[in-house]
Amino acid sequence: MRTKVLAIAAALLAALACSTSMAQTTATSGPAAWPDRLHLPIEPYQKAGKLAPAVRDSDKLDWPTEISAPEGAPNVLLIMMDDVGFGASSPFGGPVPVPTLEKIAREGLRYNSFHTTAVCSPSRAALITGRNHHVASTGIIMEFSTPYPGYHSLVSRSVGTIGEIMTDNGYATAWFGKNHNVPDWQNSPAGPFNLWPTGLGFEYFYGFLGADAHQFRPAVYENTKPIDPYLGKEDTYHFDADMADHAISWINTQKAVWPKKPFFAYYAPGTAHAPHHAPKDWIAKFKGKFDQGWDKQREMTFQRQKELGIIPQNAALNPTPKEYKRWDTLSPDMKRVAAREMEVYAAALAHADYQAGRVVDAIKAMGELDNTLVIYIMGDNGASAEDPTGTGLTSEIAVMVNGVVDKPEYMVKNIDEFGGMWFQNHYSHGWAHAMNTPFQWDKKIASHLGGSRTGMAVSWPGHIKDPGAIRSQFTHINDIVPTILEATKLPAPDTINGFKQVPMNGTSLLYTFDNASAPERHTTQYFEVIANQGIYHNGWMASTTPKRLPWEGRGPTNPDPFNDYEWELYNLTEDFSQSKNLAAQQPQKLAEMRALFKTEAEKNKVFPLDDRYIERVDPANRPQPNKGRTQFVYREGVVRITEPMAADIKNTSFRITADIEVPKNGQGIIMTQGGWFGGVALMLQDGKPSFAYARSHYPEHKYRIKSPTRLAPGKHQVVLDFVYDGGGVGKGGTARLLADGKEVAKGRIPETVPSRFSADETLDIGEDSGTPVVRDYKVPFHFNGRIEKVVIDVKPAAGASPQAMLSLPPGLRVD
Repeated sequence: MRTKVLAIAAALLAALACSTSMAQTTATSGPAAWPDRLHLPIEPYQKAGKLAPAVRDSDKLDWPTEISAPEGAPNVLLIMMDDVGFGASSPFGGPVPVPTLEKIAREGLRYNSFHTTAVCSPSRAALITGRNHHVASTGIIMEFSTPYPGYHSLVSRSVGTIGEIMTDNGYATAWFGKNHNVPDWQNSPAGPFNLWPTGLGFEYFYGFLGADAHQFRPAVYENTKPIDPYLGKEDTYHFDADMADHAISWINTQKAVWPKKPFFAYYAPGTAHAPHHAPKDWIAKFKGKFDQGWDKQREMTFQRQKELGIIPQNAALNPTPKEYKRWDTLSPDMKRVAAREMEVYAAALAHADYQAGRVVDAIKAMGELDNTLVIYIMGDNGASAEDPTGTGLTSEIAVMVNGVVDKPEYMVKNIDEFGGMWFQNHYSHGWAHAMNTPFQWDKKIASHLGGSRTGMAVSWPGHIKDPGAIRSQFTHINDIVPTILEATKLPAPDTINGFKQVPMNGTSLLYTFDNASAPERHTTQYFEVIANQGIYHNGWMASTTPKRLPWEGRGPTNPDPFNDYEWELYNLTEDFSQSKNLAAQQPQKLAEMRALFKTEAEKNKVFPLDDRYIERVDPANRPQPNKGRTQFVYREGVVRITEPMAADIKNTSFRITADIEVPKNGQGIIMTQGGWFGGVALMLQDGKPSFAYARSHYPEHKYRIKSPTRLAPGKHQVVLDFVYDGGGVGKGGTARLLADGKEVAKGRIPETVPSRFSADETLDIGEDSGTPVVRDYKVPFHFNGRIEKVVIDVKPAAGASPQAMLSLPPGLRVD
């Protein structure tokens, strides 16, 4: 009996404890305290109740309530184009028609004082975090990172992204298109993935990593899986169209399943960054539209900007620097080539805008556009004047990275290839400067508006007082996240995953929606890229005079860029286009502005200033997982290994040893790296071992070594042995093909790729993704046998520097 009494007492005590515990849970986690949006993520809430050993004796409970967005929260579509200057697009007086941006501007607002950081990765880091780019450790593009806090490219967990905030607050989130925010040594399929879009809070990613993409053969990832979406539709594929298809499909799926759940879609085409690729029918639309040349176009755009009222009537057109090539100095043939380059650029941008318009139309068709905030940024920085020739390029990787000199006769003969599959074309710096009308300078020059100011439009039906109007308050790319948060009624979180969050630097723009004359709230903003320094404060701007032209990747460096650089002073309130330098007239004001820059730089991790650019490419500046490694073993199925993570076979002797099993009529890639514009391929063709080497896309730079004898079915070992001449970078060497220990072919490769095979193509085993090294096979050219392993042994050659890029002429472009 005593035992039974004790058991009953214990049960009562347990029940009381359970009841007390649940009462406490209700008190701390009840509706009054839940959800706490300041601390993310947010656990589901469930009202407490009695839990007994049997269901029949327990309270009936409701399902846990999962986090949802605030009532009435809008969808958000954030669009950003790449490398588009203020004076390029039609709503801002430019020659490129962009009806989608026009529609957003007509139904919303245009901002004519919107600013970026002046270069890609930093702008994108500021865009998705709401912080200054150095606070996000992205003071330079990912490939040029250095170990300093503002530049190491490893975004801190205390700098959360808009993806994390929106997902944790009940939004469906996705990122489409360009990502240039993964550290250079982390962008292979081996990860780590914590700084990929899906690691930064976005539920879905469909796009590419790195600086640019071949629009017809892009290296696409779906989440973290590499895919080749062009296969099976090689003649019709273009990434911008594919990207729009995926965005529309994703939005349709979200709304079909969760009609009340808002979405956040970040839509970031790689257009109009080089290579400028567009469908032929779009290029044809612009034939003859730019025969007047870039000097005249700059004047035409300036006049149109005044007609539209997008710039004040008293704004000045800044003169073109004397170092820029003038249109009238070109031969008639090269004028044809240059005009074609701009036709292609315009076609690419107009086509990308059309695809973005399909996304907007799809949202409208499902009845969601009236509840969608659309933010459309026309350029992550100013137009790119990174062409050192003044006549444009047929391949940015070959010319600007690997030192190939474009031949005018080749450009004229192949004029129809501009914009197509077999060129990586980029237009003249003269066109870029015309696209940045009316400002000084271009992309990379963060000190001046030509580098940092781009067009932006915002629409949100029912929330803008005077649709079609212009807003001129100073705005910055770090203002976008705060704007989205205020519009969606979400607070900036104090913590994410337990990490205390750094305060945001940006300011919401909602205060401008109903008041054109509202006083500026973003009153101070520093600028810095490659030691090009600027500071804005209450209508004034101080700027350093550039030490290098936009296309100069390397030059004299300064031990003290803050003090060694000359400073200029502008009153932007009276001088919209930053054209009247007041430094000599107002030295005291300039001194105040410089002191303010120093204060802001210290607060935002800008120091130490570094005016090196190409010099930062030195691998010693970044983690080197392969340092000291001379042997690399790859097995079947290993693909998409990025160049920084792959065996480095440039400027050195190397041996590729492949153990394979060959079927009858053996075919396909054994190993490849790079592609048409620079690369190597070891393969079987008609059963015969073959090696192809591309120094560039020029016909005279394609080298082939091929066995005359087929391999019989069965197991074989195929070896490519390359002995480098040495004596510097990009030198030649002798290649020997061996099958089962016997030499079957031999040949000279008189010159080799000195710096980089590709910015986007990779090392693949058993297939070729992207473009082929030579045109007598078609990708993916899967190996139809079995590959046991491929071993690459690297032997540094005498006289070849590991910092090969530093020995080249100036002009590298990888951003």
